[in-house]
Amino acid sequence: MKFGDKRINKRDEVDTVLLQGEALLAETATRFGTETPLYHRYSVLLQQYRKLNDDLKRLTRIGDLRDAGMREAEAKIKQQKAALEVAHTQLNNYAESLEKGIEARTRDLLVAQQALRAAMDNLRLIEITTGVYWLQVPEVRLYILCGSPAEVVKHLMRRGQIVTTRVGDVVFETGPNAILLSDVPLQNGYFSNLAEFPILQMLYRQGMMIPNHPNNSGVKPLLIGHPSQIKAQLEYIHRGNYGLLSVEELLEAGVEPVLANLMMRVKRRFAFGNIQDPAKIIDTVAVPDSGNAVEISHGVTVRRVALNRFEFAFRDETQIVDLNLPPDVTYQSPYTLDYHEIPREYFSILHSGEGDGWDFKHPSMSSVIMYQGEVYLVDAPPNITDTLEMLGIDMSEVVGLFHTHVHDDHFAGLTTLMLCDHKIKYFATPMVRFSAEKKLAALLGESGLHLVDFFEIHDLQLDEWNDINQMGVKPLYSPHPVENNIFVFRVRDTNGFRTYAHWADLTSFALLDKMVGSGPDDLPRDFIERIKSNYLHPADLKKLDIGGGMIHGVAEDFKFDASNRISLAHIDRPLSNSEKEIGSAAPFGSIDTQIPATRDYLRKRAIYTLQSIFNNISYHRLESLLNAPITYVNPGIIIRKQGLEDGFMSLLLTGSVEYVNAEKGIRSSLASGSLVGEQSIFSRKPLDGTWRAISHVSLMRFSIPVLRSFLEENDLLDPFYQLVQHIEFLRETWLFGQNLSYATLSNIANAMQLQHYCSGESVIIDDQGQDNESLYLIRAGEVEVIGQRHVRLGRGKFICGEWIFGRCRSTDTVCRTIGEAEIYRIERRLLRDIPVINWKLIEIASKWCRSNTYTRYP
Repeated sequence: MKFGDKRINKRDEVDTVLLQGEALLAETATRFGTETPLYHRYSVLLQQYRKLNDDLKRLTRIGDLRDAGMREAEAKIKQQKAALEVAHTQLNNYAESLEKGIEARTRDLLVAQQALRAAMDNLRLIEITTGVYWLQVPEVRLYILCGSPAEVVKHLMRRGQIVTTRVGDVVFETGPNAILLSDVPLQNGYFSNLAEFPILQMLYRQGMMIPNHPNNSGVKPLLIGHPSQIKAQLEYIHRGNYGLLSVEELLEAGVEPVLANLMMRVKRRFAFGNIQDPAKIIDTVAVPDSGNAVEISHGVTVRRVALNRFEFAFRDETQIVDLNLPPDVTYQSPYTLDYHEIPREYFSILHSGEGDGWDFKHPSMSSVIMYQGEVYLVDAPPNITDTLEMLGIDMSEVVGLFHTHVHDDHFAGLTTLMLCDHKIKYFATPMVRFSAEKKLAALLGESGLHLVDFFEIHDLQLDEWNDINQMGVKPLYSPHPVENNIFVFRVRDTNGFRTYAHWADLTSFALLDKMVGSGPDDLPRDFIERIKSNYLHPADLKKLDIGGGMIHGVAEDFKFDASNRISLAHIDRPLSNSEKEIGSAAPFGSIDTQIPATRDYLRKRAIYTLQSIFNNISYHRLESLLNAPITYVNPGIIIRKQGLEDGFMSLLLTGSVEYVNAEKGIRSSLASGSLVGEQSIFSRKPLDGTWRAISHVSLMRFSIPVLRSFLEENDLLDPFYQLVQHIEFLRETWLFGQNLSYATLSNIANAMQLQHYCSGESVIIDDQGQDNESLYLIRAGEVEVIGQRHVRLGRGKFICGEWIFGRCRSTDTVCRTIGEAEIYRIERRLLRDIPVINWKLIEIASKWCRSNTYTRYP
């Protein structure tokens, strides 16, 4: 071969190696980047190789390459090729090492991810309080409030599940973003689903609805639960936000047309021009009865495993949430109050709450008015039972309620007042009453439910003095998102009138002034000035809402108010220095006596109670008992102890007492006006059970010999013995064992009819022509209920006719005795006006309809 041919072959070989080197360099850049040492080293070698190639081409072109130079060039080419092969080998080794490192790192990351998920506490369940739980899935930012009774937001604050945080300059609260609803609206007499304030906390205090808020990510509050309860909650929240929804509804409630149109303007102003359907601001997840799981968010699912029992699942974990309350257990109050012993005055103001719906240390704003020794409430805040108990007031002592509006911090205790043996008088303007009825009906999903079924309705005329047993009451309109009337009370004294003004809820003067204008939603100046003038009308005592913000008042507006004393309330913070110059605080249980009493109202109550028990005995004959001493007992003290006999029987005048018999599993509460230890009249055997004071109580104590002589002289010994036996049985039952006075129990006991049944005999009345307007209470034996549900009921259980269970009981349901049985028949008319009985029956009916078994039957 000629030398020129060799030169050409070498040049082709160099070109081939150069192309391979450039491809290898490109691969290095792609896999490891251009900043690595390997790429830099290889790039230098390739650059040198390119220079040799250029030299070779130049020599080739001029044909002046000598043999020695050619050999030298070939040697260098071999060296560079060897270097490239070494670099390629190193590159492959490095790549293999990196791949092994990536695999190891991936394993480490998976382990770290599992550890992180474990640290997140996904599906962690925390008990907040009785019947309320916190379930969290931080990985998908889901925080579920399970159970929503009254004042649940305050419980979350107390437990630290709601805290204040900051993003930049914005301060806001943390908290839940979803709520699991109870399957039934009532448990043990109290509402289970009151989501109004938790939803408000999410929308405004968390900022989920505030424009440009760091916590406004487009995620809406979420309601989880049975479709019927979701529907009820959306309507209840809608009514809680806006009350009556149109001019037509206001006119139906008796509001004058001019005022009705102005009130709708006010509502639109508070609603920023638009009354929104809650479905547009709240998301929902319906949990079907089928037991199938439904997805909540990002793989978190929920399914119903039984009535009020839910299984949540996420990845490979599950958690059970049980919202059922045990028998005799009620939802707890978030705050602890002190016991107080309250005198019964002629006209006094008892401060029972100065906080607001967010103050977890104090009850919401309310008052107790003592007038002529009788108890009247101003508003029904949540946990009112606990409040009254700490004040030594039994619910049966409450004569009337004055209602301002239906926000939950003034409304949620309304149903508690239904757990009473008489219809408490309900005082409000018709517009507030209509609003309350709509909200209550929404909560229960019962469109036919009316306040009149549980309260004695007394409509008040707006802007006029209304006479309540010689106590004047004037309701005044106060602008608010819902219908709202504030109250001023007056009672005549020897020097004229003494007055108390209860201003809840107010609107600040600054906001009122902003409402003035000539636009379609603006208000006339004279209308606003009249409201401000009403606010500033002087009183001997004036309690002010100074909660501030968009829908509450401020203390500075009353800096020059001419009232004798101003009390500041409706806040969740200490008073500022400027506020302290305007008004004073009113601690729980403090009293402002306007007109002191000059007579003994406790003895007056004793007379009334004895007349109701012994209704055929003249007052003069009862006088022989009324000279008995009155004793006072502190909370928690045993009044009568099991196994002991002290020779006395007592009449409970004020306060609350409970009866306990652990052996029989009985615990019942005695309403004011009940007898304690009446069995001692007929037997010298030790008492069966123990009576103890729940609150401060007052008792009139009767000597057993004196009382027995009284009964014998009036031919009452045998009838009273029979009455005591019947009442003792009634007190053992769930239906009749709570909050019934002796007079009420006496009426039932005297009218119920004992019927004897043979084995297999039909008990409950069916659709074939027999009476179904009665309740049947089993005294002895058992009754078998066969139909869609199957259960055996024994002593103390009851069966109702169609008037309560008609929606749920199929026409082929059979109720028949197992062996011989004794059953009391109680006509419906005897129970119609006893709120606590009807309230319990509504609760049982809701469980009956929702459950496939009788497992929750009392």
